[in-house]
Amino acid sequence: MPKKHPQSPDQAPALQPTALSTEPAANQTFPIVGMGASAGGLAAIEAFFSGMPADADPGMAFVLVQHLDPDHKSLLTELIARRTRMQVLEVTDGMVVRVNCAYIIPPNRDMAFLNGALQLLEPTAPRGHRLPIDFLFRSLAADQHERAIGVVLSGTGSDGTLGVRAIKVEGGMVMVQTPASSEFDGMPQSALATGMVDFELPPADMAAQLIAYVAHAFGRPPHATGVATPLSGSALKKIFVLLRAQTGHDFSQYKPSTIYRRIERRMAVHQIDAIDSYVKYLQQTPVEVQALFNDLLIGVTNFFRDPEAFSALQAQVIPKLFEGKPAGSAVRVWCTGCSTGEEAYSVAADRKLSHF
Repeated sequence: MPKKHPQSPDQAPALQPTALSTEPAANQTFPIVGMGASAGGLAAIEAFFSGMPADADPGMAFVLVQHLDPDHKSLLTELIARRTRMQVLEVTDGMVVRVNCAYIIPPNRDMAFLNGALQLLEPTAPRGHRLPIDFLFRSLAADQHERAIGVVLSGTGSDGTLGVRAIKVEGGMVMVQTPASSEFDGMPQSALATGMVDFELPPADMAAQLIAYVAHAFGRPPHATGVATPLSGSALKKIFVLLRAQTGHDFSQYKPSTIYRRIERRMAVHQIDAIDSYVKYLQQTPVEVQALFNDLLIGVTNFFRDPEAFSALQAQVIPKLFEGKPAGSAVRVWCTGCSTGEEAYSVAADRKLSHF
């Protein structure tokens, strides 16, 4: 369970906040952590920020969405301000996100990112049908790409799950509260069911892991296009060999920049600095080979994120392709579509009719 803070919120003195950054929005390169919570979330959020270092800035920004009664003022701003040295602000429309600050959604609003700033919208869905965490996470992923980090805390329902998928597609990182430490485990369980969660931790342990991840993932400059990288050469080929041996898929002809980003992100998750060390870790840890494989294919598998549509395709469309055809006939289907333009996805299926 999350560890208790030695003082209650009413007794704990507010920590000295850091000054607001004056860095222009266009130059922001720090990671942004989107946090989502619902029922039971107050205790989880308090435990999370109690685990933040009291003597150092985290080098990132935090944006929090909690399911709120539209007629009640949020307590998060005051609660978090007692637990962190960061500036804690309730969001106003168009507010630019600055490093080492925490931003809290106001009641009765949806919130999204656009060009490094937070936009507030009046909800249109009826209460009980809104998904404000998904709304934030998906815009965060689209706006910040690999700098997007999602944290799903205690709550009922599945809000945040679609946002987790969006963050992972863009190369970001996802943390989820352990269901055992959650007062309500619906949201954590739903996020974990995606198979796309990087860390499953109690809230009190999340901050240390988050800071370690950011140090590894963003502590070095990104690779320039067309420049040789530490991942090139024999180590990268060995990774391709391990992937092919375990999964049957050959990634040696995939777009290099995508491969580099995904491998470096997995290295940051495990706090591994050297590519040779990561190769050895892959050799010793088959589950990590599978995790890397899943990360490399996230952009493709996300195409199948609407199971109802594909169930209808299987039940209503595919059988018609085989009507009137004798056993042993071949059906060949081509499906074009690619996010990079480098691969043409084709499905060439010679299937015996007896298989259907």
